[in-house]
Amino acid sequence: MLPDLSAELDDLKSRGLYRTARLIESAQGPRVHINGRDLLLFCSNNYLGLANHPVLKDAAAAALRTCGLSAAASRLISGSMAPHRDLETRLAGFLGTGAALIFPTGYMANLGAITALVGRQDAVFSDRLNHRSIIDACRLSRAATHVYRHRDIDHLSDLLSSETGFRRRLIVTDGLFSMDGDLAPLPDLVELARAHNAILMVDDAHATGVLGPSGRGTPEHFGVNDGIDVLMTAGSKALGAFGGFIGGNADLIDLLSNTSSSFIYTTSLPPDACAATSAALDLIESDPGIRHRLWANVRAVREGLLDLGFDLMGSQTQIIPILIGDPERTMVISADLYEQGVFLTGIRPPTVPEGESRLRLTVMADHSDDDIARLLEAMAEVRTRFF
Repeated sequence: MLPDLSAELDDLKSRGLYRTARLIESAQGPRVHINGRDLLLFCSNNYLGLANHPVLKDAAAAALRTCGLSAAASRLISGSMAPHRDLETRLAGFLGTGAALIFPTGYMANLGAITALVGRQDAVFSDRLNHRSIIDACRLSRAATHVYRHRDIDHLSDLLSSETGFRRRLIVTDGLFSMDGDLAPLPDLVELARAHNAILMVDDAHATGVLGPSGRGTPEHFGVNDGIDVLMTAGSKALGAFGGFIGGNADLIDLLSNTSSSFIYTTSLPPDACAATSAALDLIESDPGIRHRLWANVRAVREGLLDLGFDLMGSQTQIIPILIGDPERTMVISADLYEQGVFLTGIRPPTVPEGESRLRLTVMADHSDDDIARLLEAMAEVRTRFF
């Protein structure tokens, strides 16, 4: 019998941690329709504005007409179709990894890769601010897990030197941290992994399509493509589609195909999502202007917020956290912005550490100059009334 859960819900409410979802009544874009109102959207992962792009929609519609709604089976039964094969080939070429494997979500990709690579005989070294999917994967793997201080190479080096005697050792990090907007020190991590004969895995979900001279993510940004053993990314951020992907050499992908539970025991990604993702990769390669517009907008927003005196927590990217601190105050400010016509959600524990509640502002390539000006006007109001 299910126990009475009202006390737990009341506790969440009393601590300012209760969550509800707002219903979007339009396509994802710089402006969205919510409850009869048009609002500026500044909290989406649709960084390049591709989620409603006609090229992606046309590709998805063509796949839908040819392949139907669902693969209706796991990949190793009868769920492998031409769009899956085409996307994996396309991803391997785009990421420069040799081979690639599609999972239904980014969460499942991290879960599947980590649990297939390490177990009780092994050790994982994980950045303190890694995504929750990585944290859960480390726990599920039953490997000895060592958490190093955020981006602290010296701490990681000490751990690698002291924690020896394992069959395998895996270093895993976000490439672009999804809540702080800062970057992992990949050149140093590559050097450490080589020195200690460790596997290096990078979750690049928020960087693919955004960072690097041609949008290939943090490995290209830092020039260390050859040093990453396992590269995870996702179709649901800058690519505007859906799915989770692992890139690596042919043996890695073959191993995951045969041993990864979250690949083997689930229905494969719908073919229309695969086709849309392939189209997104084509757009990113053929039109670098999309990425250039994003970075121009990022500079304008960051400079405006800094001029207003906000703490942006060292963000270097399109993810711009605005530190508030207290969770209840964070949500009051978020509600005030909503009333001003700006949809910008607050992020609270356990998603972020205690005392670090913030507004997680994200910039899109198709935000206009007027959109940014209106955002900064609203934030100036917030600064006057709440700080």
